[in-house]
Amino acid sequence: MPEPVPAAKPEGEAPEEPVGEELPPADGEPGSTELTGLFVEKPPENVVAFTGSDITFVAKVDSSTLTRKPAMKWLKGKWMDLGSKAGKHFQFKETYDRNTKVCMHFMLLVPGDAGGYRCEVTAKDKCDSSTFEISEKEDILSAFKRADAGEDEGDLDFSALLKATKNFLKIQKKKPEKEEPDIDVWELLKNAHPSEYEKIAFKYGITDLRGMLKRLKKMKVEPKHSEAFLKKLESCYSVEKGKKIVLRCEVVDPDVQVKWLKNGQEIKPSAKYTLKSMRTHTRTHTHTHTHIIPDDAAYECVVGEDKCFTEVFVKEPPVTITKLMDDYHVVVGERVEFEIEVSEEGAHVMWSDQELHKDKDMKYRFKKDGKKHMLIIQEATLDDIGMYHAWTNGGHTKGELEVEEKQLEVLQDIADLTVKATDQAVFKCEVSDDKVTGKWFKDGVEVLPSDRIKMTHVGRFHRLIIDNVKPEDAGDYTFIPDGYALSLSAKLNFLEIKIDYVPRQEPPKIHLDTTGNMVSQNTIIVVAGNKLRLDVEITGEPAPTVVWSKGDKAIKVTGVQEEKRPLLFLTEGRIRVESRKDLSSFVIEGAERDDEGNYTICVTNPAGEDKAVLFIKIVDVPDPPEHVKCTSVGEDCATIVWEAPKFDGGAPVKGYLMERKKKGSSRWTKLNFDVYPSTTYEAKRMIEGILYEMRVFAVNSIGMSQPSLNSKPFMPIAPTSEPTRLTVHDVTDSTCSLKWLAPERIGAGGLDGYVIEYCKEGATEWVVANQELCERQGFVVRGLPVGEKINFRVVAVNVAGRSPPALLSQPVTIREIVEHPKIRLPRELRTKYIRRVGEKINLVVPFQGKPRPVASWYKDGQPIDPKMVNVRNSNVDTILFIRSAEREHSGKYELVLQIENLEDRATIEIRVVEKPGPPVNVRVTDVWGFNAALEWEPPKDDGNCEVTGYTIQKADMKTKEWFTVYEHNRRTNCTASDLIMGNEYMFRVYSENLCGLSEEPRLSKNTAVIAKTGATLSNPYKEKDMNCMPKFTQPLVDRSVVAGYSTAISCSVRGFPKPKIIWMKNRMIIGEDPKYLMQNNQGVLTLNIRKPSTFDGGKYSCMAVNELGQDEVECKLDVRGTSKGEQGWGLEMGGRGRDKGRCYRCSKLNIDWVYHDSIKY
Repeated sequence: MPEPVPAAKPEGEAPEEPVGEELPPADGEPGSTELTGLFVEKPPENVVAFTGSDITFVAKVDSSTLTRKPAMKWLKGKWMDLGSKAGKHFQFKETYDRNTKVCMHFMLLVPGDAGGYRCEVTAKDKCDSSTFEISEKEDILSAFKRADAGEDEGDLDFSALLKATKNFLKIQKKKPEKEEPDIDVWELLKNAHPSEYEKIAFKYGITDLRGMLKRLKKMKVEPKHSEAFLKKLESCYSVEKGKKIVLRCEVVDPDVQVKWLKNGQEIKPSAKYTLKSMRTHTRTHTHTHTHIIPDDAAYECVVGEDKCFTEVFVKEPPVTITKLMDDYHVVVGERVEFEIEVSEEGAHVMWSDQELHKDKDMKYRFKKDGKKHMLIIQEATLDDIGMYHAWTNGGHTKGELEVEEKQLEVLQDIADLTVKATDQAVFKCEVSDDKVTGKWFKDGVEVLPSDRIKMTHVGRFHRLIIDNVKPEDAGDYTFIPDGYALSLSAKLNFLEIKIDYVPRQEPPKIHLDTTGNMVSQNTIIVVAGNKLRLDVEITGEPAPTVVWSKGDKAIKVTGVQEEKRPLLFLTEGRIRVESRKDLSSFVIEGAERDDEGNYTICVTNPAGEDKAVLFIKIVDVPDPPEHVKCTSVGEDCATIVWEAPKFDGGAPVKGYLMERKKKGSSRWTKLNFDVYPSTTYEAKRMIEGILYEMRVFAVNSIGMSQPSLNSKPFMPIAPTSEPTRLTVHDVTDSTCSLKWLAPERIGAGGLDGYVIEYCKEGATEWVVANQELCERQGFVVRGLPVGEKINFRVVAVNVAGRSPPALLSQPVTIREIVEHPKIRLPRELRTKYIRRVGEKINLVVPFQGKPRPVASWYKDGQPIDPKMVNVRNSNVDTILFIRSAEREHSGKYELVLQIENLEDRATIEIRVVEKPGPPVNVRVTDVWGFNAALEWEPPKDDGNCEVTGYTIQKADMKTKEWFTVYEHNRRTNCTASDLIMGNEYMFRVYSENLCGLSEEPRLSKNTAVIAKTGATLSNPYKEKDMNCMPKFTQPLVDRSVVAGYSTAISCSVRGFPKPKIIWMKNRMIIGEDPKYLMQNNQGVLTLNIRKPSTFDGGKYSCMAVNELGQDEVECKLDVRGTSKGEQGWGLEMGGRGRDKGRCYRCSKLNIDWVYHDSIKY
């Protein structure tokens, strides 16, 4: 139990840390908000205000970097949210226009407003707070409020103020010795009786008495001696979150009623709060509960009018970091995601680097996922290099971010140009990044655009265009990309045409430079994708014509003297020839594999010809490896094989790099960092039961190939453990039945089946008993030699292979054991087996014995007739089956089980019963008063079982309606009582047995006439003849209904004797169709039609027929189909029972419903 402390320790205090590392305060505490610099203007830290005066606080927040409007909250003390107190006293105003301004307005400051306050602003992943304190000071001006002021309103009455000041000065001059001390109204109210409050308010001009009394309740009363408490609560308590705390006080009266309050609300005993009272010489009251953060509150103990107060502070446990931050090494533009994991969900984590808070920039994003906290940098730059820290109130971690510059690749270099006067010169280059800008320089001086010189940047291409070339334009041109230590240079040669009046002739000559890219004479090696520029010096007079060809195909033919123009018409191609005086340049931009081969340069002029053959070899990264597959798997490993790439790129393959990933994932994991030379690799440290995919990269001296195709998914699995509890179930002269249980560990590979093997004792060769896997946990091994001792074992098999075998502890001798026959008769067959006629009889009688016993059935001592009874025998039971039982199947059935001279017998009695026949000779033997005596004889056919009783019914000869007099009467006589005087009765009797009542009753041979007794009239009453032919008093009415909604048509009829009612549709009698329900209630006839369709429309008629005649009415029923968009409607009745004469309205279609006690519309 935590001990009480004299004062609450500030929860924002953090433990001491080593010098040089400043940690933020604990999460959730007053000083722990993450200072993100959101506040532009904060309330002043200390404010002194006069009692009763208005005071305004303004807080401004910069929301230009926020995605949405921030939330502002004002709090008093530690936990009191002033938003719930908003009203005349506290007013809040808020404006938002990219900068949020929230105002907190205090009206009529009273002593209760003094204290510490806090303003909090929160946004997504960002928060900030500002604390300030208000102290109060009495103001004499508050006594001069206008008398008509409201609760918190009113201005100063300066005239009254001046008068009061003059009077005050006069009094001070006249009677300085009688100066009365200032009266404290609050002290008067504290010590006064409630009945004197109004008198004091009238005397001292208090206008807001109710408000002052509310404030007076909240004011802390100076501690004084309590008559109810011997020992009060401590001033405060401190307890850790989740621990138990006991608040204890002692009272004077041991029988007094004690109440505990939390923030003014009474605490009831519960599983969390336990209230105890322990009687000693005094009485001690305790209050115990386990704390969570909401328990951080004020508690008080109330005894009558006395109270004692305390405050409980709940300490949160420190949040530790369970997963530390990793270092990152990336290039410019890549995404960086620092991730840590803390011990509790929802914990507060503070991120920062060594120099600034990173959350000020929109490029930094914070993400929370349960216990995981992430700092995400979308595109890393060189400014992001540094050490990043993450703090919680119980831990700290850091990670370093290294960012390298992204290398800029030159896809097309600038080519030298030779142009003549007035022509156009175009320098063009291509780089890998289309966002890179640059500058052009000539001989080290920046080239500026003009009417004749233009510079363009389209995508990755940068061009310098010079129109109307002049001799001064000749020189070295350079392009320098911005931000990169790279330059591309080319030369512009100005061609001047000169006329040689003395022609000279010199045979052409090719001068090859065998240095540079030539690994051997006339052989040049080029890396695929690179640029090849081969400058060949040529001499001869006149200028020779140059022809480059690959094999027999000419690439370009040039002749300066013949064509009399610069050879620039192929300068835009990937493979081109550039020529100038005494020099021919063969250029290949972005060399490809197809460019490999023998190239021939031929120069000719009138003086002769010269040729040279060059072999250009293109080397590249190899092709991806092929046919990557998994050949075997283990519990946490797999063996992967693949084939070498078809093309090694012109350089030997040094080895391979492997990667794997889980199926469905996109994250690949490298398996080796050093080149692996073989084409077989064993991957380890996998998770059993997870599908993986592999891919392989080939590496040569040029680089790494593209990844191979993913292998087929494979799963690391291991064989199961051995089967358990292998036992011998049965042995015969040639077979052995084995049983076992499944392995204890099956694993992710599942279980395909079992293999059963055996071998003779002393032998080492095991023979497989089953050709196909056995899926059950039992198997019968057949074809075994008699008398031999055989060892057996069982192996479980799955996709990973065979498990260790399960062996029997000793060999099994193959010899059948004789076992006496024994019939295991089921319990229900040990008594009389009763079935009704027509039911099926299926008797399963298990037995045991070895070798297989012979089962025979007998009925009443004779073998059963196979035409009447079916019998089926197996190794362990026999079945007697009768498809439909008849009376003749009754009798005693005997089962005989034989093994050679041994046998066992069992008898089963079967009785097939049915309903009995009617009784015999039913007669009325005597009539007296209102009673009649009946007698009869038992039925001739009792249904093959005992007659359990009789049912007697009576009927008046007038109505001929039958009523039950007795049920289950066990005797063959009875007395019918309460018969009506003057009526004649007939009787009928049903016999009853186990199957029910007899099909037909037996009518009495005579009737019972109940004679009339008493005085006779001189003029006897003549009974009126009530017989009349049927007549409908209410006809059927035509109706139109909606398809799918049940409906009814009704009419009423009278007639005597009671007429027979026949309903017809389109003159066809409606039979026992379940769609229709016909009702007759005291002459009101109703035909209910369940969910009619359009086919149910037509003419419906009702016919009533008796002995005197017949009558008929008809109506037309129209069933409308519902359209696709039509809404249904119906009638709803709010009350229960029959509502007579009421009208109901359907609001959707404006239809009135009328309910009548005899007819429904």
